Amino acid sequence: MLLVKQELLGSLAAGLEKLLPGSGDKAVFESPKVATHGDFACTAAMQLAKPLKQPPRQVAESLRSALMETRPFAQWVESIDIAGPGFLNIRLKAEAKQQIVREVLAGGAAFGSRPPAGRRMMVEFVSANPTGPLHVGHGRQAALGDALCNLYATQGWDVHREFYYNDAGVQIATLATSTQLRAKGFKPGDAEWPEAAYNGEYIAEIAQDFLARKAAKADDREFTASGDADDLESIRQFAVAYLRHEQDLDLKAFEVEFDNYYLESSLYTSGKVDETVQRLQQAGKTYEQDGALWLKSTEYGDDKDRVMRKGDGTYTYFVPDVAYHISKWERGFTRAVNVQGTDHHGTIARMRAGLQAAGVGIPPGYPDYVLHTMVRVVRGGQEVKISKRAGSYVTLRDLIEWTSKDAVRFFLLSRKPDTEYTFDVDLAVARNNDNPVYYVQYAHARICSVLAAWGGDAALLQQADLSSLHSPQALAMMLQLARYPQMLQGAAADFAPHDVTFYLRELAAAYHSYYDAERILVEDEALRHARLALVAATAQVLHNGLAVLGVSAPRKM
Repeated sequence: MLLVKQELLGSLAAGLEKLLPGSGDKAVFESPKVATHGDFACTAAMQLAKPLKQPPRQVAESLRSALMETRPFAQWVESIDIAGPGFLNIRLKAEAKQQIVREVLAGGAAFGSRPPAGRRMMVEFVSANPTGPLHVGHGRQAALGDALCNLYATQGWDVHREFYYNDAGVQIATLATSTQLRAKGFKPGDAEWPEAAYNGEYIAEIAQDFLARKAAKADDREFTASGDADDLESIRQFAVAYLRHEQDLDLKAFEVEFDNYYLESSLYTSGKVDETVQRLQQAGKTYEQDGALWLKSTEYGDDKDRVMRKGDGTYTYFVPDVAYHISKWERGFTRAVNVQGTDHHGTIARMRAGLQAAGVGIPPGYPDYVLHTMVRVVRGGQEVKISKRAGSYVTLRDLIEWTSKDAVRFFLLSRKPDTEYTFDVDLAVARNNDNPVYYVQYAHARICSVLAAWGGDAALLQQADLSSLHSPQALAMMLQLARYPQMLQGAAADFAPHDVTFYLRELAAAYHSYYDAERILVEDEALRHARLALVAATAQVLHNGLAVLGVSAPRKM
């Protein structure tokens, strides 16, 4: 059906050119607002009415007549109705819709994906400082970032996953002193315990392993503890490596992998921060006032100028961020996406201002941002606010252990990132149609069960005679299959992996309706093969869509 659509669009473009030279670019199909009106809608007649100085319906009549004389429209289109002021509602023949089954089976796991286009992009996500276990907010960010990477990979991008964190800031210093106090026998509530210290039980675990002189190994660092409670630097390095290892375990349980870990401290040691400041100064985009160095960020749309270097000589946090994003650009990532919490909204204008002021060729609007809200967790009808281990919040690993990796991913991706979300633990483990991930996975498993019961050679299905697939349920399912590539394209363009979850639920519903309406393993071999080909194609698209979300497609449930 995708090839059918391309043929029809080609004929439409040619028809528009005949009516008005230069108007071929208006050859676009839309989805009718009411499904019963047809399969495609076209508004080109209304767009051409004014330049042609004709009533829109008259233009529509001329266009309809011309289109139905072309081979593609004669072969694939059942009818073209003119509605309202000049809409063309196009209804396809059953055989046109049936072509999608062959296209899906031929494409397999690659169906819906575009070939590599040689474009590089970086998605930075999670980027949690190693000061504690990952919480459910980090989980939402991990699910979003990973799904966005998968989405853009389907659109031909070479996608790079990066985790950026600070291993030497104020929070890390607090981590080190908190661990040192635990190593010396102090605990929360003691007079010696600072108010700003970290209180979770994990701090005691780090201190215990430090005193035991254990080694901590993470994906990007390794350190062996000295065991000396007075050695604050050793404590700091061990605690960072320990918690980075803990984060690795969280991410492994969530099946998220990164191509690179980038340290904020490296921006200082490599001289990139100083180099960035010099660029801004040489470009005349800074000034001194009240003992501080300021960036003229208002010249780039910011609501006020921003301090770069404070009076004590230290840099504000956005200066290394600007240096980091210059590094992204210099590494060849022509597009960059940052997945962060909504509390970062105020940093967008100043970040982009700094990049423009640096004058290194970065285009306006770089990088893109996907901002997400936090997540409430409800269990047994009550909100869960703390984890025994973390002390003040629910961890990602808690959520995975209570439910499953698949449920956590699907649920956290099922709403727009910037909308509030409540994660219902009880719903996530329910084995019924109210649980969206179960509903979708069950549709896939149900099809696999049918195919296993048949037991034939799957290659036979690619040669099946599909002419018998003309029931309302079969036609509806084929239209859903045909929507998949365009849905992926739109979801990537809008940073909207939730569109994939909505689509999968609709496709699963279409399959369940079809299964209830028609027997698949009938005695008639030709009819059986046609119906098996349709459901096999449906299973393939369910599998492909779940893979974009990082969710498994079980064959049995």
